[in-house]
Amino acid sequence: MSEEHVRAVFSAVLGGDLDGARDHLRSGLQSGTPPDRLLKDGLIDAMSEVGRLFEAGEYYVPEMLVAARAMKGCLEILRPLLVDSDVRPLGKVVIGTVSGDLHDIGKNLVAMMLEGAGYEVVDLGTDVRPERFAAAVREHAPRVVGLSALLTTTMQNMRMAIEALDDLGMRDRVKVIVGGAPVTEAFANEIGADGYAPDASRAVGVVNALLGAGH
Repeated sequence: MSEEHVRAVFSAVLGGDLDGARDHLRSGLQSGTPPDRLLKDGLIDAMSEVGRLFEAGEYYVPEMLVAARAMKGCLEILRPLLVDSDVRPLGKVVIGTVSGDLHDIGKNLVAMMLEGAGYEVVDLGTDVRPERFAAAVREHAPRVVGLSALLTTTMQNMRMAIEALDDLGMRDRVKVIVGGAPVTEAFANEIGADGYAPDASRAVGVVNALLGAGH
């Protein structure tokens, strides 16, 4: 019976069915399915499949968004149970859109995909000044910082954020990944980032690779 509930959660998340995913999740919990099994084989595997379908050109941003919304709704139910079960996230990621830039759809999608992959995400929002990223590293002790920009005019603020980490002696504590429409791998290398992701689904793979997780 547990297998049936896990498959139902997987299918509902894949189809972006928030209410159905929550209902199947609750049924699974009531029938005694372990929370960590519903997380790994239901939510994380579903979001991995969403990422694969996106890269294959079978899913687009709207499909990713509704799937991520369904996953997030389930995660809200599971999170306290996972804490009680001592199931720990793969790591903590601080993410934000850099100073001067108010675009957040891409950043939000990356945050949801990372949560779906088992990471704890601290979202600083948009128009985040360089020193705020540095302060967040001191406060939250993440393993990764994600910088987003959608404008060519704000891309350079990614460099400033990395420099702020360096100035405060915290650059060596975290891996920095960057992304956004105008950002390229060459630019990421130029400003000293550790990784670059052209889209939300590949951001998860980059973080996994940097941390040796997800394998």
